[in-house]
Amino acid sequence: MTYKILVVEDDAVISTQLQKQLKEWGYETGGITDFQNVTEEFQAFMPSLVLLDIKLPFFNGYHWCSEIRKISHVPVIFVSSASDNMNIIMAMNMGGDDFISKPFDMNVLVAKIQAILRRTYDMASASSFLEYKGLTLNTDDYSVSYQSNKADLTKNEYRILKILMENQGRVISRDQLMQRLWDTNEFIDDNTLTVNITRLRKTLESLGLTDFIITRKGSGYQI
Repeated sequence: MTYKILVVEDDAVISTQLQKQLKEWGYETGGITDFQNVTEEFQAFMPSLVLLDIKLPFFNGYHWCSEIRKISHVPVIFVSSASDNMNIIMAMNMGGDDFISKPFDMNVLVAKIQAILRRTYDMASASSFLEYKGLTLNTDDYSVSYQSNKADLTKNEYRILKILMENQGRVISRDQLMQRLWDTNEFIDDNTLTVNITRLRKTLESLGLTDFIITRKGSGYQI
């Protein structure tokens, strides 16, 4: 799995250099270009981890960490020269997972990134179940259960539900879903996706769950 790291840094030189060095470590990287719409670019990129400066144009890093936390549990590392105790405490209280001071040693930053990614994703992948609001997805046998009811899913239905449950509260676009399903080398077109979403909803309704998958018109799907 290639992890995606989003750099939220308004100094273009630092952002470019940081992304370049992270790519050399095997990460896929992206940088924010519109600092008035950080969450929109966050959702479009779907990162595995965010590197977030505190001092940014328009709104500071605390604001954007709070906004990200409304839609995602993705790890956030604050990277800032404002490294006094008050800022570090504030960063943690706003939902940050770690704090590294500028100027930083790249090897130290990468070690922190690796540790957080390992804790976040290796532990998650070790579990055979995903759960959200009483619905349990069994990743071993492609089954889904709610209360005392259980149903089997097709591979595509399972993959769609797994993607949505891994991104609880986030809107996933049709293009993002098809791209993720395309990774399996199976042909998935727009109509096939619609059919699978419809069947998946009917299965969930048969278990007693209505409106579990919400359509965000013009945007995509969300649970």
